[in-house]
Amino acid sequence: MTTRREWLVGAAACGLLIHQARAHGAFGPVQPALPAPALSLQDMAGKSVPLPALLAGQVTAVQLMFTGCSATCPIQGAVFADAQARLAKENAGLRLLSLSIDPLGDDLPAMRAWLAKFGAQSARWAAALPKLKDVDPLLDFLRGRAPGTDRHTAQAFVFDRQARLVYRTEDMPQPEELVKLMQRVAASRV
Repeated sequence: MTTRREWLVGAAACGLLIHQARAHGAFGPVQPALPAPALSLQDMAGKSVPLPALLAGQVTAVQLMFTGCSATCPIQGAVFADAQARLAKENAGLRLLSLSIDPLGDDLPAMRAWLAKFGAQSARWAAALPKLKDVDPLLDFLRGRAPGTDRHTAQAFVFDRQARLVYRTEDMPQPEELVKLMQRVAASRV
């Protein structure tokens, strides 16, 4: 027979395990895959495009950034620049997308300059700006919120061809690992 104390200790231990499991859910496969929310973004042509439409049809790695960032965003730009060079050998269907989280400070010229700084090729690497009201829902969906002045993680978020979030990388993924991950998602033909 189990005593009340043994039951409480067991319940507390289970609670710790559940909390620990959630902590590790910050990166890795997203199961089930999550459809991208229908948030409106401004693309580099100045057109309003729903996020799912921007993602559909290609395996896409997304990063959160803002052009005024001097801490992690330049490193993230370098990660995507390296990934873009590795993707040059690939067929179409794999691309990169930088999403600003600062629609008040970023505009199209700033975003274009940021992409140019890292040698972004428009066929492989695009950028977009959410509306101010959509920044928090975007961060919440991706679980891309972080403490501090930058407000975002340095993760990449991988979407399949159906615009579903299928993987969250660790912070500052290695470019070669990001490309391999994108290739695996593309090969899954889901």
